[in-house]
Amino acid sequence: MTAPGLSRGVRLLWDPVRERHALVYPEGALLLDPVAADIVRACDGRRDAAGIVAVLARDYSGVAEADVGQFLADLTTRRLLVTAGRPAHAEVVAGSPAAAVPHPLPTGLLAELTYRCPLRCTYCSNPIELAAYRAELDTGQWHDLLEQARVAGVLQVHLSGGEPLLRPDLPAVVAHARRLGLYTNLVTSGVPLTAETLTALVDAGLDHLQLSVQDAERADADLVAGARVHDRKLAAAELIRGSGLPLTVNVVLHAGNLARLTAIAELAVALGAERLELAHTQFYGWGLRNRATLLPSPAQVDAAGVAVAEVHRRFGDTVEVVYVEPDYHTGRAKPCMNGWGSRQLVVAPNGDVLPCLAAAQLPGFPIPSVRNDRLIDIWNDAPAFNAFRGTAWMAEPCRSCALREVDFGGCRCQAFQLTGDPAATDPACRFSPRHEDVAGIAAGAGTRARPEPVPRRPR
Repeated sequence: MTAPGLSRGVRLLWDPVRERHALVYPEGALLLDPVAADIVRACDGRRDAAGIVAVLARDYSGVAEADVGQFLADLTTRRLLVTAGRPAHAEVVAGSPAAAVPHPLPTGLLAELTYRCPLRCTYCSNPIELAAYRAELDTGQWHDLLEQARVAGVLQVHLSGGEPLLRPDLPAVVAHARRLGLYTNLVTSGVPLTAETLTALVDAGLDHLQLSVQDAERADADLVAGARVHDRKLAAAELIRGSGLPLTVNVVLHAGNLARLTAIAELAVALGAERLELAHTQFYGWGLRNRATLLPSPAQVDAAGVAVAEVHRRFGDTVEVVYVEPDYHTGRAKPCMNGWGSRQLVVAPNGDVLPCLAAAQLPGFPIPSVRNDRLIDIWNDAPAFNAFRGTAWMAEPCRSCALREVDFGGCRCQAFQLTGDPAATDPACRFSPRHEDVAGIAAGAGTRARPEPVPRRPR
């Protein structure tokens, strides 16, 4: 690569908690060793690989241009670096060195600010019973939680819901996160977005925005959303493009929209998206309740794979395309949260703290809350976080499986939903003793009349 610099939406941070640099971007954080950090810091959008090697040679002996070039190529493939990008100045985030802790520090926090939402999407993963979440954390409590998250090592906050734009204090929450140096990603339907709110969010320091789109066609999109909102989403995308914020378009795929996958990608490109996330429905909450309606047939999944390859061919040079396959059909379990209690945590609107979005349904341990305990203590000590950490909890076939450090036994919530045992091998995995149950469900999808979906109940 010639003259690499940081891509839009990527920040280089110095984390005093870990005493390490990190590249933080819309959907993740990459921790850097000292040499890697020095390579990135030399990326100013003007130097080529030889110039970067010359900078490194001031402090290191035996610097190989081929090794530096390979590292730069890897970051370019991940779209963290681009030719003539921004200079990689390291920002210092809040915090002080962490004490010795028994577990890796979390990098990401999913902050579910509210479960209120103007949409009624049939695939929504929010809990079906919402009464327990009505007492939402107030502004001050969210500010305190963000400070605790930084102490715990969190580098990135995903602000979600429900619809986080229904919180009038959202700009204040974003501004506080930015004061702490945290990377902020807003996940929204875009429906309540106004020019004034967007300006306030940009001024507050929002890093990235992820807009959900249901379909390419107005009537089909509005049908799934349960409201006439498609045109409002398009208007929101136009506002976002004018603001200069990096944009991801997120689309949940299901039996009703897979045939229009290419058209959906064309719409995302037209809206100015830099990332397109095409993710098959995850069967939790309302998604699980509507599985018989949403689950695609094997033929639909095969056709989707062909369509995604075409989308990559047409748009892959300009738009990052992320395709999340349907684990019911692939025989491969998804690595839930990249390992239970290893990188991510979730805080619900009422202050409950969970290892993943759907973990409140699991039996056997109390749900911790930031109303009662510090976030770092919950992360380190709560039974809910230690129940499935690492691999020691695993039974066969996971315990001796070569993939145990790759898929971590699959999804604990899905295992519980399908077998009644949260410690079981996820039946989506082809090695599970119960895999035939899932394979039968997937094979039978679309062979009989699909039931009418049950829309998400508005709060």
